[in-house]
Amino acid sequence: MSVSSSSDHPTSTMANGQPSADPGSVQQIRYGNGNGGLVVLSDTQTIEVLAHFARERIPERSVHAKAAGAFGEFEVLEDVSDITDADFLTGVGKKTKVLTRISTVGGEKGSADTVRDVRGWAIKFYTEEGIQDFVFNDLPVFFIRDPIKFPSMNRSHKRHPQTNVPDNTMFWDFHKNNPEGIHALMHLFGSRGIPASLRNINGYSVHSYTLSKADGSYVYVKWHFKPEDGVKTMDANTAVRLAGSDPDYHVKDLFKSIENGKYPTWSVCVQVMKPEQVKSAPIDIFDCTFTWPFDKYPLRRIGRLTLNKNPNNYFQDIEQACFSPSNMVPGIGPSADPVLQARMFSYPDAHRYRVGPNYFQLPPNRPTNTVYAPYVRDGPGTMNGNYGSDPDYVFSELRPVSQSKRVQIPLQEHWDGKVSSFATKLSDNDFVQARQLWKIICKEENGKEHFLYNIIPTLQDIPATLRKEVLKYFGRVDPSLQQCLEEDLKKQH
Repeated sequence: MSVSSSSDHPTSTMANGQPSADPGSVQQIRYGNGNGGLVVLSDTQTIEVLAHFARERIPERSVHAKAAGAFGEFEVLEDVSDITDADFLTGVGKKTKVLTRISTVGGEKGSADTVRDVRGWAIKFYTEEGIQDFVFNDLPVFFIRDPIKFPSMNRSHKRHPQTNVPDNTMFWDFHKNNPEGIHALMHLFGSRGIPASLRNINGYSVHSYTLSKADGSYVYVKWHFKPEDGVKTMDANTAVRLAGSDPDYHVKDLFKSIENGKYPTWSVCVQVMKPEQVKSAPIDIFDCTFTWPFDKYPLRRIGRLTLNKNPNNYFQDIEQACFSPSNMVPGIGPSADPVLQARMFSYPDAHRYRVGPNYFQLPPNRPTNTVYAPYVRDGPGTMNGNYGSDPDYVFSELRPVSQSKRVQIPLQEHWDGKVSSFATKLSDNDFVQARQLWKIICKEENGKEHFLYNIIPTLQDIPATLRKEVLKYFGRVDPSLQQCLEEDLKKQH
């Protein structure tokens, strides 16, 4: 691995630039000829090194802590001017620099990356109109559709509060009693629950978004990243072996691939739905537990994503990188999906806590276009000049500002109603797509066998009453699935 610097032999200094005669020495009052001595308080070099070491970590992400990351570019390959005039999507051949971070969800920063888990896929576009972030997953649906459940769902996938180890009883207790996640569970325990490589996974927006134009017209879309080398998966036994022998397998695989010039690529596509089609859609497009059927809403290619540059320093470029679905440029907008709406708050809130209120001024998060936001200033980490003497209040005549006339978010949707407490309910419709997926799994080579092999170990050590309820839960997907699970569990005793 190469080490780059402005000089082959840079002069060692302290953080303030003061040259250091010996960065490995400590000022002491020596005791005899042995190793004994008293370190003096005036040894600022030793104090600086030790004090900084205690502060060199920032809080790791509550979820998505373990990740690989890389830079790359997005290139427009098709004309999509009929549905959006977003600048970075306009003009065949236009290229935009990107930063992407692909992660597991439940494990800590030092955990193994070949575990059965959802992979989060965050990508940052450095556009001429600001930062555009997408925070996707490698599974097309999510486990919940009521945003208040988000912390609970993630806790159930992590460590038990007493034993401090992952707990199958806790996992199934949550999902059986929050059963709207059945479709996501079917994907998780299927063959794509563990990818062979991060270079060979899909990326899904999960939520519905909008693409719009300056005239206010818009369409709803679901985003899809499709690996041009195909989707490749890993069997459970190989994954367990690698988790013990090579817990950074996926991180190293992506880094080495890019280092060797084997750049992974993805086709960037969207499914498109016009606003007038929403009421007749076979699914609720604001419910992230459903996919859009491809026969009614086929994929439409926009461009190609290529990852071609590894980070120069992981902490600076990847650990400090902050992604949020609230970062949208003109032409891109959210939908009325409540989980997406909540994420638009919670992600930047997490960044302000974890990295600091001025995280946008750090290199990986800094927009490439000119930023003028004098009402967001001061705070720790300010390094952008802090707008000098410019007024820090709106509508000043001392420093008038021009304003964009661009329609940022479609405004045609009409909202009329009273504020009420609402929680979604379960219906038979929630099992339809899970049932369709089970039929697909059964047609795949060894698909059914792999699914059962993946899920049975999680059911063996849970209480018998809960196990019975979980089996009934899968029986609502398909009676044959419940029967298969019951038969396989009997074989284990």
